[in-house]
Parts: sequence; structure tokens; C-alpha cells
Amino acid sequence: MTPHSHDSADRVDTALETSAKGLRALAWSFAGLLLTAVVQLGLVLITGSVALLSDTIHNFADALTSIPLAIAFVLGRRAASRRYTYGFGRAEDLAGVVVVVLIAASAALAGYESVSRLFDPQPMSHAWVAMLAGVAGFTGNELVARYRIRVGREIGSAALVADGLHARTDGFTSLAVVAGALGSMVGFPIADPIIGLLITVAILAVLRGAAREVLGRLMDAVEPDVTERVEQAAAAVPGVEAVRQVRVRWLGHSLRAELDVAVDGTLDVTSAHAISHEVERALTGAVPRLTAATVHTEPAAGAAEAHR
Repeated sequence: MTPHSHDSADRVDTALETSAKGLRALAWSFAGLLLTAVVQLGLVLITGSVALLSDTIHNFADALTSIPLAIAFVLGRRAASRRYTYGFGRAEDLAGVVVVVLIAASAALAGYESVSRLFDPQPMSHAWVAMLAGVAGFTGNELVARYRIRVGREIGSAALVADGLHARTDGFTSLAVVAGALGSMVGFPIADPIIGLLITVAILAVLRGAAREVLGRLMDAVEPDVTERVEQAAAAVPGVEAVRQVRVRWLGHSLRAELDVAVDGTLDVTSAHAISHEVERALTGAVPRLTAATVHTEPAAGAAEAHR
């Protein structure tokens, strides 16, 4: 019999490759967002725009989200141990919690600054500079968003894709700074804090989506079509008479599946084992990002009595 670990080297290589791609994406996007935020901060000191300040704060926070994700990618490359038998893929989910906290903190700070300026409106100086800063913020965020989303989809990292979508939303909120500057130029200084509040609302909308994604991962949520694809791929294997108790979950940016398959009760152990191995091969070939499957074979008739 060929042992179950015959393809473990390929799986380790794949995990290392995807983590390396994720780390490169985080490094470049961190540099891009940090540069964008530093440029905007310098322009905040010139213009005094609270809307631009809110956007700058969020861009700094968005750049910092790369740090916990990078730590998670590094931890995820470690091999499983006798204590952490499933490996360290969950580190990515914990990093997602940190990302959510950072987004919430940036929303709170931006909202506070906007409300303070709303009760004490001040004219914006060099409004045209703020407009240029808003355009720069949109450009920087959109470039980072495209890069994160592309790499995230390549390696199957929902956290990286979500962070890319987060950056894209930040890009559109940067354009709101342009509206605030226009309002100041036409003699409506209160437009600046109002736009700042709108940016805060946009951040809260991103926070809601990010929190939902992170909590879903922590609760082992997967898309229903993934479960259906596992069932269909397993049922198509010759010798499988029924597929029961399918369970799928994410570990970092990889999927794991556990399922029961019913086979002819007259088969010997060797034949049943061969079928389970074929099911595992079928699943890893048919379901994207699924790297391992635990397949339990049971007789098509009488299995319920045996489990009592």
C-alpha cells in the first residue's frame, strides 16, 4: 500500500509558494500605502483639511493591516506539531481580527475629528492641494487594491482579497476629499467635516463586511457551492454509492474536507481504502484550494447500527 503521505511534499511546496506570494504582495502594498499616507499627511499640514486627515488616518491604518497578515503568513508556513496538529493556518483568521480592530479604531478617530470640526468649522487653506491629495489617495489605493485582490485570488486568501477590497473602498473615499475641497472653495467650509463624516460612514460599512468575513472564518463558514462541489466530486468516484456528512472548513488560505462515503459492504479493507484514496485525489483535483481530505468509508447498508 502507498502511504497517505506520498504527496505531502507537493502540498508543503504549494503552501510555501502561496505564502511567499502573499508576503510579497503585502510588502509592496504596505510600501505603496505608506508612501501615499505620508504624502497626504504632509498635505494635511498645509491645508488643515479634516476630511483629508480622516482619509490619511485610514490609509495609515490600512498600511498597518499588512503587518498582522504578514505574521500570519509566516506562521502558516510552519509544519504541524503534536500540539498544533492542524498546523498554524488559523493564524490568518486571528490576523483578520486584528485588521477589524484597526479598521474600527480608524473609524472612531476619523469620526471624532469630523464631529469636532463640525462644531468648530474652519476655512480650508490651499483647497486645490487637498484636491490633488485626494486624487493621489485614490490612485495609490486603487493600485494596491488591484495587486492585493489579484494575488489573493491566485493563492486563495480571502483575507488578502478582503484587504484589497478594503483598499479599493478607501480609494473612493479619497475622492470624497475632492468634494470637500470644492465646497471650501465656493465658501461652504462646513462641507469639509461633513465629507469627513461621510468617510467615517464608509469606513463603518467596510468594517461591517470585514467583521462578517472574519467571524465567518472563525465559525468555519464556507460557500454552499464549495460543499456541493465536494459532494459531486466524491459521488463521481467509481465504487462510491453515497456521500454523507460532508464538512469543509478553511485553514488559512487552504480548504480541508471531512466526509463519509458509503461503499459496498462486501469489500475488503484494502479495496475500501483504495476508494477513499481515490476520493481524496478527486477532491483535491476538483475543488480549488482544497489541500487535504479525510475520507471515512462505511458500508452502504448497516452503517447506522455500527455507529451506535
